[in-house]
Amino acid sequence: MAGFIADEHDEVMSEINMVPFIDVMLVLLIIFIITVPVMKHAVNVELPRAANEKEQIKPETVLLAVQADGSYVLGEEKIADDQLGARLQAAARQQPQPDLHIRGDRDVRYERVAQAMAAAQQAGLGKIGFVTEPPRAP
Repeated sequence: MAGFIADEHDEVMSEINMVPFIDVMLVLLIIFIITVPVMKHAVNVELPRAANEKEQIKPETVLLAVQADGSYVLGEEKIADDQLGARLQAAARQQPQPDLHIRGDRDVRYERVAQAMAAAQQAGLGKIGFVTEPPRAP
């Protein structure tokens, strides 16, 4: 039973052992001493200069509105169904190619909007977006 009884001479060590911290600091010091001369022998690389100016040419936006009765308005001009493809092809040939924004009336059949999208795709327009309006407050 004598092994289980605590000696009065055993005291709790309340100091931090500094030897591991000193070892780590010496290893880091050696690593820095070795790597600093290597960093001074750098290779000079001349990179090309690039202009950071924004592109001045902005593509215009073509607005195609589909009215409640199913008729098309390109810009501010009302056009017939047979003229829509030709007008969109003319817009697709412009440089830079304009963006097409389609605004469909709330009461129009989806079929008319889908026909306008198909005509724009056949004409070769690459950027097609939809314009929506937030709901009106009562």
